[in-house]
Amino acid sequence: MFVLAEDKIKALKALLETASQVVVVGHTHADGDALGSTAALCLFLREETGKEVSCVFSDTPPDNLSFLLADGIPYFFHDKHPQEAVQAIGKADVIVLLDCNAFSRTEALMNPLLASSAQKVLIDHHLNPDSASFDLVFSTPEISSASELLYWILKELGPVSLPVGEALLAGMTTDTNNFANSVFPSTFRMASELIEAGVDRDAILQKIYWSYRENRIRLMGYMQSKRLTLLPGGAAYMILTREIQKKYDFREGESEGLVNVPLAIENVRLSILVKEDTPHWRVSIRSKKGTSAQQLAQRYFHGGGHENAAGGKIFPGEDFSRAQGIRPYIENILNEYLP
Repeated sequence: MFVLAEDKIKALKALLETASQVVVVGHTHADGDALGSTAALCLFLREETGKEVSCVFSDTPPDNLSFLLADGIPYFFHDKHPQEAVQAIGKADVIVLLDCNAFSRTEALMNPLLASSAQKVLIDHHLNPDSASFDLVFSTPEISSASELLYWILKELGPVSLPVGEALLAGMTTDTNNFANSVFPSTFRMASELIEAGVDRDAILQKIYWSYRENRIRLMGYMQSKRLTLLPGGAAYMILTREIQKKYDFREGESEGLVNVPLAIENVRLSILVKEDTPHWRVSIRSKKGTSAQQLAQRYFHGGGHENAAGGKIFPGEDFSRAQGIRPYIENILNEYLP
């Protein structure tokens, strides 16, 4: 099991004790881990220190994950209220970035964050952290999630309350796809401790996996039956176009988990889902052990992530031409990567 450096825990404690205004930030297109970890830290700071704390994101989270927003904590979403989000950052004397390795992952918030004179803390589990931009860095790739890393940190700072534990268990559950990906012995220890403390895992699963709209189920079925392409080398891909999104009244977050489905096929080693967005197309990548999703994302899709779960972007006009089309572009990459 990884060991937290005692000097870093002391430094974090000192920072938080002297801070008057803490701003907690997560990455763009926030997932359950980003929302769970930021909510947990905000709740912990309010409960344990009484500090003024707020949470800032570049965009509004999807409806299906809105239950992870912490009650009573001020949230500022740059896509809805850009001026308020930037002002909140400007007032901070400590900024904590969770679940991403650099301020660039916050997109619209990057420049205000970099310009801030506040002390900056990074808590993350991705490769290649931009350590130079932070005063204090907790970076542990060999862990399931930012939520798990934060759990072990908070245990060193004080008691973890039930609301904080619920947010952390939910964040970890989503990032491991309910214990299917990136799971370590420490992950099970975390879950066991939180459940023993009284966190209702069944209620969390209900909110995460069993509260979708009918449209999502029909979209998932359509994509698997009509839009799934299998390539000889062991790759699978699906493309979620604007047209399909409109047909099924798609909402952000409703394709969650779709990229994992083709991995259930015996000969499939790598699966990608490409979603048409503005100004770029978003790419989600999952793979089986022995095939690197991270290298594919880094090499071809301006991205990165974990060995078996990664993501990136495709820029129309730069990466592929309209005349070429997205399907040949994707197939050429996958055939080259998995010949």
